[in-house]
Amino acid sequence: MTHTIGPGSTIGILGAGQLGRMLALVARRMGYGVAVFGGDRRSPCGQVADAVWAGNYDDTQQLTEFASACDVVTYEFENIPAHAAATIADLTPLHPNADLLAVAQNRLKEKTALRDCGLPTAEFRMVHTADELALARSDFGGDVILKANTDGYDGKGQWSISAATNLEELWTSSGLTEGLVEQRVPFEFELSVVAGRYASGECVYFEPFLNHHADHILDVTISGSNLVSPVAEQATQMARGVLERFHVVGVLCIELFLTSDGQLVVNEIAPRPHNSGHLTIEAYNCSQFELQLRTICGLEPVPLIRTAPAAAMANLLGQHLPATWDAAAMSGLTDTQLHLYGKSGAKTGRKMGHVTTLANTSADAEDRVRSVRSQLTAVR
Repeated sequence: MTHTIGPGSTIGILGAGQLGRMLALVARRMGYGVAVFGGDRRSPCGQVADAVWAGNYDDTQQLTEFASACDVVTYEFENIPAHAAATIADLTPLHPNADLLAVAQNRLKEKTALRDCGLPTAEFRMVHTADELALARSDFGGDVILKANTDGYDGKGQWSISAATNLEELWTSSGLTEGLVEQRVPFEFELSVVAGRYASGECVYFEPFLNHHADHILDVTISGSNLVSPVAEQATQMARGVLERFHVVGVLCIELFLTSDGQLVVNEIAPRPHNSGHLTIEAYNCSQFELQLRTICGLEPVPLIRTAPAAAMANLLGQHLPATWDAAAMSGLTDTQLHLYGKSGAKTGRKMGHVTTLANTSADAEDRVRSVRSQLTAVR
């Protein structure tokens, strides 16, 4: 029988960014306390948490105090040292489990695990020198991507390589001692599936989202794009394979490429809510953050039902924000929600918030969300 962690309990969150903030807001609405580790009161999650531990992940005493104050712990990013996760897991339930965490924070382990699940990925190889990088480029057809094996996100720790790239200079400037080389996949679309699994084994899925990137950062996500049924079903089954392989309790996102010949190739997984799932806050009866809470706390499963025919989400990076906020900039907008993360110091490429719009068609939703963001940017 699944143990239920009910309202009045404390949810612990490792990481203090915007994903933790949105989970914390749901938790508070549903009657839970929130403790966060790794930030301070000025951090996006720290601003809305009940208790904050600003220690580092090497501080066993603070980790122990934090875990002891929580009834269940989850995380909002995967770059958490293994020893810190083990310290938490010894004291209180940690979801998703540390095994999945270890895989998601290491690209080689991730690609290998996906292959072990029978899921297709781009060809890949570890390299340790510029000469090994040159051999991989040659073997993979001259068009590859070099990635840091750990700690990479939002395009950081990634380098696009062509036949013309000077590999000696790139390898030296990268500062890497090892890296993972992937063969570039020619694709028509980038997709993501956000899914959840309860301790009972029941899995639920949001429909696949269509994603557009800019400079390696997610730019716009579209729901209600009416992907052909076989593709949507296959994407969902791929997510299910990962959920079941790692006995996940919690929320997970699987990112995919759809090739021109209709094949799905897995890019990577994220063992947590995902940027592409932010539109579920408005577009579904249960957001990805409420799903995260429900799964880790053993609450009653709920079906995931769209509340609008289509939706779109656009990230607001530092360069998109107005110099000063003017209420007129958002006036007259319907079916539109603005989310800001409480970050100070807007910088180019830094995620500061997002905008979600609802519409009758995916094309209208995308057009509207891009227009709204343009209106904000125009105030600069």
